[in-house]
Amino acid sequence: MKTASDTESRARTLIIACGALAREIVALQKANGWQHVSVQCLPAEFHNTPQRIPDAVRDKIRLARPDFEHIFVAYADCGTGGLLDEVLASESVERLPGAHCYEFFAGARVFAALADAEPGTFYLTDFLTRHFHRLVLQGLGLDRHPELMPMYFGNYRRLVYLSQVSDSTLLARARDAAQQLGLQFEHRHTGYGDLEVSLQTLAS
Repeated sequence: MKTASDTESRARTLIIACGALAREIVALQKANGWQHVSVQCLPAEFHNTPQRIPDAVRDKIRLARPDFEHIFVAYADCGTGGLLDEVLASESVERLPGAHCYEFFAGARVFAALADAEPGTFYLTDFLTRHFHRLVLQGLGLDRHPELMPMYFGNYRRLVYLSQVSDSTLLARARDAAQQLGLQFEHRHTGYGDLEVSLQTLAS
């Protein structure tokens, strides 16, 4: 059993996270009693403009350095084309493995198999399923211009829902999202995947 002295003896750690992972990280933090770990999130909407992620992460790191002994970035590459890794190398900070959240939730081998089996796959996580209308339909303007659907999704054949928690309501929403996009539906329960593995290693 962890004691108060154990917590006090640990180095204070900051996780700088994508807002799309906030719910999952806080759940892991509470479940594991990581009282020495703090979480600061950047807007999930940065995924629509990934060029903003590297500078925003750098700013967070530099502001946090006086207050934290360890800093970890809960982002994958997330469409930055290696620019985030350049920032993290210069700041000597590590991040989550992989190219995107789909890969670290599913695991690299499972995701590679999914991609090889059907390259034309659109992926949803719990976060994207909860916010599908706002981030996908509204974000791409499909709620106003449904005629654009073939332009965005004409080359897709399948929607794979990678679920972090077992929730029948989310499962129904993901299935409905596939129907709205005209895609075959598949569900894979991943749990927290490599997100949990990485954070447990960090917090131990």
